[in-house]
Amino acid sequence: MRPAPSQEEVRRQNLGALLRFVHQHGAVSRAELTARTGLNRSTIGALTADLAAAGLVTEQAPRQTRRAGRPSPLVTPLSGAVCGYAVSVEVDRVQAARVGLGGVVLDRREAPRPPGSPVSASTDPLATFLTEMHTAAVGGAGPRTIGCGVAVTSRLRAPDGSVSRGVQPTEVDEPLRAMVTAALPDNPQLLTGGAADLAAYAEHTRGAATGQQNVIYLCGDGGLTAGIIADGRRFAGRQGTAGEVGHMVVRPDGYRCRCGSQGCWETEAGERALLHAAGASEQHGHEAVRAVVRAASFGDPTARAALRRVAEWLGLGTGNLINIFNPELVIFGGSLRDIFLAAAAPLRSRLNQVTLPEQLSGVRLRTPALGDDAALLGAAELAFEQLLADPLGSAAAA
Repeated sequence: MRPAPSQEEVRRQNLGALLRFVHQHGAVSRAELTARTGLNRSTIGALTADLAAAGLVTEQAPRQTRRAGRPSPLVTPLSGAVCGYAVSVEVDRVQAARVGLGGVVLDRREAPRPPGSPVSASTDPLATFLTEMHTAAVGGAGPRTIGCGVAVTSRLRAPDGSVSRGVQPTEVDEPLRAMVTAALPDNPQLLTGGAADLAAYAEHTRGAATGQQNVIYLCGDGGLTAGIIADGRRFAGRQGTAGEVGHMVVRPDGYRCRCGSQGCWETEAGERALLHAAGASEQHGHEAVRAVVRAASFGDPTARAALRRVAEWLGLGTGNLINIFNPELVIFGGSLRDIFLAAAAPLRSRLNQVTLPEQLSGVRLRTPALGDDAALLGAAELAFEQLLADPLGSAAAA
């Protein structure tokens, strides 16, 4: 049997739970913290005092209150005191941001990414962005840097953060973790994750999936991947590379996939499938997908047929995932957002045909509340994980 946690371990867990709540919800009264955490008032008072002394939160009286008696102090995250870096390497752009506690974006930069370029080609603009943001921060209040999270659409190879140029085992680029670490001025802790995985994390933390325990976030940028929230936690798999749903075979006699298999889901649904069906295989990215959607809305028969075909295959694969994972919510992100909004009817029709009624009951289909920034904001959440697990120890180290 495991020994009972010590008082210090309990205190550290309570500090983490309190700071996480403030980080996710913003300014909140001590009274609400007492109600939401189940801790008593004196414990909440002691914990918030510790967090305030560490420079993580501030306490102040609310400006207005309708309740009689002494108002409960507001506990507010100090966004300008502690920050994390976030990097997102996407199909057609790279982004970097400096994000304060509470999820406040303090600074951000982006640049286009050339079609088909390796991840290593993005290091120069990213290094420039990180250096510029660090210089601007030091010239101002000089917040403590707590970590850096990196989201990437390419396949990650945990635990070294290597990135695959394609889906074959031999197509490996330089270690992403090493590339970004070299560009970071303060050498903070660096964590990597897939774009769909971290987009799901962000939507679960402060987006469309807040409060949901089982969520699938589908992203069709480049390939077709999923971020999965199971029982309120990210499901990353044994090596952190779960979510390659695009290589689920749905049509054994279908198109040859870039992975070497045949009939993978991403050959029938997603960005590449839509552009191929619309006769625009040489194009890529969100704008290319939106161009097909616009053409379909204006009555172009090829675009309309392509959109309907891809939507039906998207519904079939989504139904398979619902049967397996039994989620409350499915979010269509990236280029799939445009496909879903433009062709929800054929998608739902096929979904209803292949999904077990008891699995389909209660499932909601949504688009991301955080839009195209979901992966970047998920990378920022990754940067704050160590701080939220051990607020005082991590803040002291920073």
